[in-house]
Amino acid sequence: MLNDQIILLAEDDPNDSLLIQRAFQKAGLQNILKTVSDGDQAIKYLSGNGPYSDRERYPVPFLLLLDLKMPGTDGFEVLEWVRNEPLLKRLLIVVLTSSNLQADVDRAYELGANSYLVKPVSFDEMVHLIQRFEAYWSEINRTPSSPAALEAIRSETSLG
Repeated sequence: MLNDQIILLAEDDPNDSLLIQRAFQKAGLQNILKTVSDGDQAIKYLSGNGPYSDRERYPVPFLLLLDLKMPGTDGFEVLEWVRNEPLLKRLLIVVLTSSNLQADVDRAYELGANSYLVKPVSFDEMVHLIQRFEAYWSEINRTPSSPAALEAIRSETSLG
């Protein structure tokens, strides 16, 4: 289950953000979503800067749900920034956007997205998508170790 993990949702549309949060709740995934409303906030959260410096309150997520079409720093720029950050290179990034353009799909994968999903229109479809999403990322997919876990493993092996 994903209930012990944190997912960061970067979504500028308050209606979509609320729909996604409710879909997670209906799918039985309580308190795992942290939300930001633009790309600049996503970068601040992920880097632990500004209001996100308290890692107890704003832990590093295991997955970023990323909208592409945001004002200011857009999802493509966030994706590019994350993939250039050594401590975040293994962060799973799932694009969740309304864009069905093949050029956007291609660009997202070229920049390092792990998955690309188009937002469903109805609430029931969104709940179904989140349920399938949860099954895939928690039961089927194998995730890499976090950078912190890798450092702990390296420290243990160098001690012996």
